[in-house]
Amino acid sequence: MAIYDHVDIRVRDRERAERFYGMLLPALGLCDVYQGEEWTTYAEADDGRPDWQRSFLSLTESPAHVPSANCVAFQASSRNDVDRLSAVAREAGARNIEGPASYSEAMPGYYAVFFEDPDGNRLEICFREVD
Repeated sequence: MAIYDHVDIRVRDRERAERFYGMLLPALGLCDVYQGEEWTTYAEADDGRPDWQRSFLSLTESPAHVPSANCVAFQASSRNDVDRLSAVAREAGARNIEGPASYSEAMPGYYAVFFEDPDGNRLEICFREVD
């Protein structure tokens, strides 16, 4: 059973957010794009599973959106994957980038990069090494 189904991120400017997330999310595996009047959704590839079994992330425009200290963390499959995805985030226009680096003081074997999207929403890509 999946822990969660989807994430909905509020953004002030959907077009600007689409430029950022349109580079980052496909690199994370959310490569199918669906658009409505007020939202854009990036979903896992259609591999024959019903739509309701695929994880997705949606952007909803909210001009008055104010970012908070919440953080959405994406799981990478290796340290090299964190490095690769960090470069994608940087190229897409991520702000306030910290890392990638080892954060073993927080948890042994924790490797991550922290950054913000163009609206100041906090994001992270992490990998946990297991002994």
